[in-house]
Amino acid sequence: MRTDLLALTADSLAALTNRGLVKRAAKEIDGAAPRLRADADGTVHGEFPDGPAASLPPGGLDAGRCTCGARGVCRHLIGVILAYQRVDRPGEDPPVDRRAAEPGAERPADRPPAPWSPGQVTDDELTARIGARMMAAARRAEQAGYTARVRRATAADPVPQVELATATVRFLVPGDLGFVHTDTVAGSRDEVVALAVWAFRAADDRHPDVSDVRVDVGGVEAGTGSGLERALALAATVLYDGATSLGQSLETTVADVRRHLDDAGLRWPLLAVDDLAEQLTAYHDRSAHYRPELLAGHIAELHARHRAVIRPDATLRSSVLGSAEAAETPLRRVRLDSLGCRIRALGDQRIAEVYLVHSASSMVLVLRRHWNGDADGAELSRRRIATTTLAALAAGNLVTESAVRSASRTVRLASGRIAKTTVSPSRGDWDELPPSLVATDFTALARELDALVPRPIRPRVEAELVRVVAVAGVGSVTYAPGDQRLDAVITDRAGNPATVSATHTSAAPGRLDALAAVLAGTEGELRFVSGIVRRTAGSVVIEPVGLAVEDRVIVPDLQPAGCSGRLAAADAPPREPLLAALADTRDLLAEAPHRGLSHLPPPYGDRLAGAAQRLTALGLHRVAQAVTAFAATLTYGRDQATEQAWVDAYLRLELALDLC
Repeated sequence: MRTDLLALTADSLAALTNRGLVKRAAKEIDGAAPRLRADADGTVHGEFPDGPAASLPPGGLDAGRCTCGARGVCRHLIGVILAYQRVDRPGEDPPVDRRAAEPGAERPADRPPAPWSPGQVTDDELTARIGARMMAAARRAEQAGYTARVRRATAADPVPQVELATATVRFLVPGDLGFVHTDTVAGSRDEVVALAVWAFRAADDRHPDVSDVRVDVGGVEAGTGSGLERALALAATVLYDGATSLGQSLETTVADVRRHLDDAGLRWPLLAVDDLAEQLTAYHDRSAHYRPELLAGHIAELHARHRAVIRPDATLRSSVLGSAEAAETPLRRVRLDSLGCRIRALGDQRIAEVYLVHSASSMVLVLRRHWNGDADGAELSRRRIATTTLAALAAGNLVTESAVRSASRTVRLASGRIAKTTVSPSRGDWDELPPSLVATDFTALARELDALVPRPIRPRVEAELVRVVAVAGVGSVTYAPGDQRLDAVITDRAGNPATVSATHTSAAPGRLDALAAVLAGTEGELRFVSGIVRRTAGSVVIEPVGLAVEDRVIVPDLQPAGCSGRLAAADAPPREPLLAALADTRDLLAEAPHRGLSHLPPPYGDRLAGAAQRLTALGLHRVAQAVTAFAATLTYGRDQATEQAWVDAYLRLELALDLC
């Protein structure tokens, strides 16, 4: 009996091929099933009434052959599998349907599978499957070290899977490497299978009872250095001299640091240095994009990542430094479900960010486009992207063979293969997305946000906090004229509240009108809101990018202005004292890299003392002590101790703000 074929579900077959092919094969065998026979070696043959004959030996779909002449896996091979699952004894004519032959009997494929882990696969089995050359390549990757997210089989998702930096690997049939699905292009699939097996081994050894866990695999033990020494020297130069005093001469230093980090494969620090350099350029260009707190945050982040990996008990080194991330990863034929779009203005540019769910890897990718000019969202919605428009892409489902994913989870469509990209309208069936991306319980979502690793050392992943939120009810809807912000209270099925909050911008003048119309119910029943989630003042807040209404998706940023009528004004809420004190002190500390430690005015120390007293009065004693310690270093010379004291204070403030 071919237990591997019996274990394959329709979803598994769709993952290995595509859903349309599976449906077509099922329809054909419903009308005229093939005659099956099995060889002693396990090969299953199927002869179809219209002529083609297909055979499927053990070892996976790639080993199958069919006389129909189609390239790759055809509907006849899928038909053989579906027919085999229906018959009790291959070779009978007519075939016997197990479900009809034994009412109430349980098919082998329907029985709960025995506990199995891909970590049980041996290296000999891996070598026999992928070959010695691919095993050697995988060993090199293991020696460099990598981070993986291991998800064991559960009742909700019975397929164990591993998320690597370059691919997601799913083990569709227990114990059979012939039915492993990955989203990478041909040529690198075999290597990632080995990496996924080794990740499961590490998880089985260290965290045997955890269903979803991140592990570091291979690599070398962390030494006394982090590899960020040149980046820290650059950060020190900026902190001491300040953005206001630095000239263009720093470009050579930045280029050298970037080259060093790129060669070492330290992706997250590299992105931090890129952002730091971008802020310096924005200041010298007098761009509105420059913000002192962003410059300060990038400097503090480099120090935080350095400190996190040189500690004696440092773990997940590769996730802090991004050393296991490939700069770019071409994807196989993938389906990406759009969650909406955000339109931003940056000087005289307009930026569109389309959020796309890659369900196979349970992650949200960002497709970004820039246009010069002052066009608003409604006008940009008609702009072309690949073979479609921005509006169709932002509210549709994308199937493409030309997607290339970056380390930071942006995605681009390779220009040479645009013809292999299609877009169809979305019905907003977001409840079918991976459960990790759909929030139906706002209390559980709040706990998830509270449990996040501190932002300065998290992977620099775009759209990491984009989620789909299920809406059971809509409460109050208010508008703050001073902030030009609309706030609406929504509830989940248990009655727990969350806030949908959107702010007006000239780049998307229809954002608030469209959102207000949907919340008022004039567009139909609101089922889901997609957006960027955060915790503020103890509650969950969602910045919406898409709305699933009835059987369609509405993208507020792409709607024309004036479609909902007048918004009811409300008094602006008072400023939260705790948040105000933290934000004001953070802005005060951000003046240091803006002006430079060497150029701070004499009253600066007194201002720090006042800020520390304010924090102490509010009960934030440790944050206040860090600010006081930094102020003390300014009185006896500004050296490395001053730099470290500033980093301590700034990191404490940022973490406190994130927790509020």
